[in-house]
Amino acid sequence: MKINLTSLISIVSTLACASAANAGVIADFYVGGMAGAGGQTMFADHKNETDASRVFGAIAGMDLPIFRVEAEYDYLAAKDFSTNAAMANIYAKIPSTIILPYIGGGIGMVFGGDQTFKDAGVETKYKIDTTAAYQAMLGATIDVLAIPLKFDVEGRVLYAPDIYEIPGTHTSPDMLQYNVRVKARFIF
Repeated sequence: MKINLTSLISIVSTLACASAANAGVIADFYVGGMAGAGGQTMFADHKNETDASRVFGAIAGMDLPIFRVEAEYDYLAAKDFSTNAAMANIYAKIPSTIILPYIGGGIGMVFGGDQTFKDAGVETKYKIDTTAAYQAMLGATIDVLAIPLKFDVEGRVLYAPDIYEIPGTHTSPDMLQYNVRVKARFIF
């Protein structure tokens, strides 16, 4: 009887120590890339101009049990338009098994790039100012079992006010970009 009780205490102690050692690992670090397509609308002087757009980017972040935080770089392009965006994002995850829905938001800036206009054979380029940018995301993560990859499919809206000034008019267009993205994340 004493041997069985001693064995049971040893097994329970070993399991308790092993689970305590794993309990400290609550975050998955990841890097990844993304591609997407959608539309972009420029707002200036009560006029809207909408074009198709595309986006390519890179991400690095930390995946926690209830939420996810990440840093993101995007290259945004549309007809006669290109710029860059650097964003800090946070996502709230809805618990599930293989497909994990989430909602998120981000803040950052757009910088670099230009907007080109062609009118009567004359080409005019405006340099994109460095300005604040805000975004909202809604998507789902697909967890690939047995390999350290996760895929995200999401809809996203990015808003950047006053991205450049049109000389002599004191007009600064705002940009609204909306797209669907696919992200691949490699988990460390």
